[in-house]
Amino acid sequence: MGLRAVVWNAAERRPRAPVRLCVLVVVAVALVVGTDLVARVAASGVGAWLTATVGDAAAQTVGSVASVVVSGVALTLAVVLTGRYVDRRRLRDFGFRIDRDWWLDYGFGLALGATLMTLVFAVELAAGWVHITGTLQPRGGFLVRFGGLVVAFVAVGLYEELLLRGYVLTNAAEGLAGRLGDRGAIASATAFSSLLFGVAHGSNPNATLVSTVAIVLAGGMLATGYVLTGELAIPVGLHTTWNLFQGGVYGFNVSGIGVGASVVAVEQSGPRLLTGGDFGPEAGLVGLGAMAVGTLAIAGWVRWRTGDAGLASSITLPEVRNRERDADRWEPTPDEP
Repeated sequence: MGLRAVVWNAAERRPRAPVRLCVLVVVAVALVVGTDLVARVAASGVGAWLTATVGDAAAQTVGSVASVVVSGVALTLAVVLTGRYVDRRRLRDFGFRIDRDWWLDYGFGLALGATLMTLVFAVELAAGWVHITGTLQPRGGFLVRFGGLVVAFVAVGLYEELLLRGYVLTNAAEGLAGRLGDRGAIASATAFSSLLFGVAHGSNPNATLVSTVAIVLAGGMLATGYVLTGELAIPVGLHTTWNLFQGGVYGFNVSGIGVGASVVAVEQSGPRLLTGGDFGPEAGLVGLGAMAVGTLAIAGWVRWRTGDAGLASSITLPEVRNRERDADRWEPTPDEP
C-alpha cells in the first residue's frame, strides 16, 4: 500500500477515517478559538449594558449561557463543514434524519433522563444521603437562571452528541469495520468515543480517576441509543434531561460543576463511593446503577418500537453509500448537494 493509499480512500474518493478525525480536531479548535475571541470582544461591550439593564446576576447567567451556545455553534459548524467537504456527507448522515420516529425517540430520551435522575434522587433521599434545604434557589432571579440552564443543557446535549457519537463514533466504526467486522468495529468505536467523553470531563472540578471512568461508562449508555437506531434522538434527549434534572431540578453538581440554580436545594452526605460526592451522582454506584437501567431501557424501547434491537447498519456504512456498496467507485447519489 502506497503512501497515498494510507491517507486516501480511492473507492470513496475521500480521506480515510483517521485523517477525517484529525481534520475535525483542527477545524474544531480553529472555530472554537476564533468564536471565543469574537465572543470576548462582544461581551466587553455588552456586559455593562446587560448589568445595568437586567442586573448583575442575570447578566452573568446570560453571559454563561451565551458562552456555552457559542461553543456549541462552533463545534456544530466544525462537524457540518468537515462532514460536507471531507466526509462528503450531510448533517443528516450523522444521526439527524428528522422525522416522526426521530421525535418519538427524542421524547423517550427526554423522559428517560428525567426518570433516571429522579430515581437517583429518590434512592439517596430515602437512604438519608441527601437532605432538602430549600426550594427554587436562588430566590432572586430563579426563573432567569433556570431558563438559562435549560438553554445551556439543550445546547450541550446537541453538540456533544453530534461531535462524539455522531461524528467520532461513526468515523471510527467505518475505519475499523474492514478489520474487525461490523460488531467489533462498533464496539471498539463506542469504547473510543466514550473514552474521549471521559477524558474531556477529566479536568472538571472535583474530578477523580473514578469519576472519569464513570463518565466513560455514561458515554456507553448514551451511545446505545445511537448504535441501535442510527439516530441521535435518544442520546440527545437523554443527555439533556440527565444534566438538567441532576443540577437544575435536584441541586446536585453536574460532572463536578455547581449550576447555581435548582428547583430543590440539597446538602449531600453519605459514602462517596455510593453518591459520587462533590462530582455528582454519576460518579457513584447509585448513578452507575441508573446507567445500567438506562441502557436496558433504551434496548427495550428500540425493540418495542421497531421490533428489533440489532446494530444499525448505517454506523459502519452510512445510508448515503448503501446503494453503492458493491460499486467499484462511490458516486454521490442525485439527491446529494
